[in-house]
Amino acid sequence: MKNISQISRISLRDQVYLQLKQAVIHLELAPGEKISDKLLAEQFGVSRTPVREALKRLEDEGLVISSPGSETKVSLIDIEQAKHAFTVVAALNALASKLAIPFLTEAHCDELISINEEFEKAIMQENKYEAIKKDDQFHSVLLHASNNPEIEIALERLLPKIRRLELLKFNKVDGLSSIRQHNEIINCLRNGKQQELSKLVEDNWLSLASYLTKEET
Repeated sequence: MKNISQISRISLRDQVYLQLKQAVIHLELAPGEKISDKLLAEQFGVSRTPVREALKRLEDEGLVISSPGSETKVSLIDIEQAKHAFTVVAALNALASKLAIPFLTEAHCDELISINEEFEKAIMQENKYEAIKKDDQFHSVLLHASNNPEIEIALERLLPKIRRLELLKFNKVDGLSSIRQHNEIINCLRNGKQQELSKLVEDNWLSLASYLTKEET
């Protein structure tokens, strides 16, 4: 696995867990790939215990699978699971945008515009990692403005279930569609049509879900 370096002993379990989670989500550890806790421990420069604890957490989140006396593997991408996750992610983001309305200011609108410009730049450069990062930042503006940390906690657990699919099926054309939808969200705020905000946000997520979970022909 690339980009693994020895880590400090501070919060060892969490550091191992976070690095492994990122490796799975970013497809550095591919779906179906076998995982050796011994080899990972050597790469991290730690004992096998924190690696095993990290793998157990990832198993609980559905990102790896293992069975007693058998090998551990990165879980395959489950399209049906992703469909269910997208429905909830869309609904939670829509709820957050609705709760955010009383707190949104012109500064929030300016921030959304700036982020969407950076998002478009990443899309045009076909930089999928940066594009997804900017898309997250765009929606985080509304999430943070909702002042409801429980929504963010719930999304943190759900997003890994769809992130691998986003990276696997990254497409410039679909990205351009998302840019337009972001602009509709921005225009909704600028024109004082906040009552439309929740639906626009939900539609943005559901259209992405429709593309990513579409059966190949």
